[in-house]
Amino acid sequence: MAQPSEDPLRPENPIAQQLELIGTVDTYTPALAVIVELMEAARRAAARSVNAVMTATYWEIGRRIIELEQRGESRAEYGKQIMERLAKDLSDRFGRGFQKSNLFQMRSFYIAYAHLGQALSQDALSPEIFQTLSGKFPLPWSHYVKLMSVKSAEARAFYEAEALRGGWSVRQLSRQINTQYYERALLSRNKAAMLESGSAPRPEDAVSHEEELKDPFILEFLNLKDEYSENDLESALIHHIESFLLELGSDFTFVGRQRRLRIGDQWFRVDLLFFHRRLRCLVIIDLKLGEFTYADAGQMHMYLNYAREHWTYPGENPPVGLILCNKKNEAVAHYSLEGLSNILAAEYQTALPEEKLLVSELERTRKAIENRLTNSKDLLDESE
Repeated sequence: MAQPSEDPLRPENPIAQQLELIGTVDTYTPALAVIVELMEAARRAAARSVNAVMTATYWEIGRRIIELEQRGESRAEYGKQIMERLAKDLSDRFGRGFQKSNLFQMRSFYIAYAHLGQALSQDALSPEIFQTLSGKFPLPWSHYVKLMSVKSAEARAFYEAEALRGGWSVRQLSRQINTQYYERALLSRNKAAMLESGSAPRPEDAVSHEEELKDPFILEFLNLKDEYSENDLESALIHHIESFLLELGSDFTFVGRQRRLRIGDQWFRVDLLFFHRRLRCLVIIDLKLGEFTYADAGQMHMYLNYAREHWTYPGENPPVGLILCNKKNEAVAHYSLEGLSNILAAEYQTALPEEKLLVSELERTRKAIENRLTNSKDLLDESE
């Protein structure tokens, strides 16, 4: 004889008992809130700690660079040789983050803020000493990098004081500098009201704890790698285009994915970087999920100028850029050949894949990936 099914609403049912318990004495929700706050506080503390030690370290490196220059010959050429040698030795040992431009920035930082710190002796390089020295620099390194772009010492001091007073993020500091907040405050008749309204943050100024810890300065300082993609579709497309180009023949040699570059105090990433053996040049590939715009062309030319100056070896041809634009019902492949000689541009067009082939592959791949992502989401929804 079949047993009667268990009534889910009966009090002795375990599920009903759990629901009743949660409904009357909810101990989980406050415990979760405490754990979340604990994690957020820990991440804030971690970001502050790393930034403080990093800033103190770069100040001390700047001081030692000045010392090294003063002990040598008082010639600009000697200082240049010192920086080139130091950049090579430090980069070989610690990786990215010690190119000449960064070392010059550390040198400038020490000159601008020599009054804040205290020199470390050769035998006093302990974590405790660094922690003490880091207390002299209340702002993160990214803030000081932005502050050093301000030429006027008075304006720089104003922005630094306001950033400390208002707890500005680096985005807010950048916005205030770019909109000449200091000059506007000087010209204002009601300076108190100006400072009150001007220091109010905007939604776009907010920086999450995750973003703070993924700051390229921190990633370089800790020698960590940042695997970044805007979303699953873009990431999947980048991986496929990489494989597709390598399968076309032996001419393409893979160099890097999501290669970071720093121009001024801003960071950029190129999606794919190849070397074409027959053309003897770098090929920069940038993927855009929207329509092709003039801004995309301008950004690619900036990448090409940077690559020609910093990534191209003697004897290699100028780099070439390829912009892949992907949008529903539309795919565009655009070569950036402006500024190259007609002969070299024609050679590039002959050796690189046909635009029609790239457009076809890009559109076919996009549809396949979108279908796969949609199917995966449907399966996940069904399982829930």
